[in-house]
Amino acid sequence: MGLDIKALRQEFLRFPSFSILDKAYPEYLREIYNPPVLLFYQGDIKLLAMEKIAFVGSRACSKQGITSIQKIIKELGNQFVVISGLARGIDTACHLAAIKNGGRTISVIGTGLDVSYPRENEQLQSFIAKNHLIITEYGPGEQALKYHFPDRNRIIAGLSRGVVVSEAKRRSGSLITCERAMESGRDVFAIPGNISDGLSDGCHHLIQEGAKLVYQGQDILSEYTY
Repeated sequence: MGLDIKALRQEFLRFPSFSILDKAYPEYLREIYNPPVLLFYQGDIKLLAMEKIAFVGSRACSKQGITSIQKIIKELGNQFVVISGLARGIDTACHLAAIKNGGRTISVIGTGLDVSYPRENEQLQSFIAKNHLIITEYGPGEQALKYHFPDRNRIIAGLSRGVVVSEAKRRSGSLITCERAMESGRDVFAIPGNISDGLSDGCHHLIQEGAKLVYQGQDILSEYTY
């Protein structure tokens, strides 16, 4: 059977989108290697024009990791739109902390906009779509595939002035985001953690490699206060 081009076009038109040729396309994102050509979105596209900072970290995070993220986002005082990936763990904590403090948040997801992943974040995804912003390079119906998430990470890094990482192990997808950030000339911040449980070994490695150690919001704000 051949492709039904009309049906395919209608499917893609279910959600608004913008291309790399459009004015809405963020300048920061144009600077990265292999920028996405087309992005679908739900929500307030004006958030893309605001100052943004990304938060990433472990899906299997500790209570201490969540508490640290909540503290730092609160101390940032809504000076930045908070970007993360809507994964369970640290990502979820970041979105919720931004919302709780009356801030704005952007989710960059690795599926189509009509797919909820992980399933437990279905309500959160719906709330962000209605009140904040969700973007993706994947068309409607695209399911969560393993390679989507490293690709998604380059967008998270590319949209942001800097990336803050919490509770990342040495072999962590969060470190991929940090690598993408450094490749694009972005700032990388790392929250130190417990040295005995291994949950923050990746963060400690980043600090050794030159990432800025942060334990309060002012550590980030001081980098962007002129």
